[in-house]
Amino acid sequence: MSNSAIAASGLRKAYGDKIVLDGIDLDVRAGTVFSLLGPNGAGKTTTVNVLTTLLKADGGTALVAGHDIATQTKAVRAAIGVTGQFAAVDELLTGQENLQLMADLKHVGAREGKRVITDLLERFDLTDSAGKLVSAYSGGMRRKLDLAMTLIGSPQIIFLDEPTTGLDPRSRRAMWEIVRGLVAGGVTVFLTTQYLEEADQLASRIAVLDQGRLVAQGTPEELKRQVPGSHIRLRFASVAELDAAARVLAGATRDDENLALRLPGDGSVQSLQALFGRLSDHSINAEELSVHTPDLDDVFLALTGHANTGLSNTGVNAQ
Repeated sequence: MSNSAIAASGLRKAYGDKIVLDGIDLDVRAGTVFSLLGPNGAGKTTTVNVLTTLLKADGGTALVAGHDIATQTKAVRAAIGVTGQFAAVDELLTGQENLQLMADLKHVGAREGKRVITDLLERFDLTDSAGKLVSAYSGGMRRKLDLAMTLIGSPQIIFLDEPTTGLDPRSRRAMWEIVRGLVAGGVTVFLTTQYLEEADQLASRIAVLDQGRLVAQGTPEELKRQVPGSHIRLRFASVAELDAAARVLAGATRDDENLALRLPGDGSVQSLQALFGRLSDHSINAEELSVHTPDLDDVFLALTGHANTGLSNTGVNAQ
């Protein structure tokens, strides 16, 4: 795990008889976005709080930036930045004053602090609003300022706990671009989110947490392939071609109106090669081929066994 930014094994946390984390294993590669999905109450925020040393685990071990969260808390905190569910900004200060406050807390020198603050204001498109009180900022501006404050001190790993909750689609996409820019610069991002589209867009690996247990881990595409419902759709130029293909491809579902066949299949290279081979052997030409896979909403429902409470595929909380 030499390339691991975060490596956790058997993390446990309980409050009395209620088990919140029940043996969590994680391996987050450096310089990637790792997303933790789960319904409300699944243990996402508890996981973040344990990994950022805000809570002490009852069992298990974890290394964050190579430092033990139990015995090297200061080193862990020096290597990370944390943006919580709600923007931790002072509304009685201006945007620039908030950044200066963080620079002072991080013991950044005056000259370096001025340079860093100027760069962050430009990077997050807040220069024109730097002198305004944060109480006048929009929700998107506050979230951007909160993340900018997190970046002071150049953390190796950033924990983003539902960073786009409540933002409009344009602000959410602006935040996505910021996250992509951070990763391109070598930063590791640990993201919890209630937006399935967000995880699909940003994360190279996703873990699904349900009732304190990890029920699946993998790339978005790997998780989608675990869920039944993947199929291949073939469209033909004529009824004759459709009829011929239907005779050859047993188990296919016909769509006579659209001259199409639907076949179960995961769209892998091997399955497509076999399909093309069968069509070629019978001199059948398909005019169009498309592969359809379940989305993350289907994955979540299949893996957790209940409705996606607190999660959304459209950016609106499911009720």
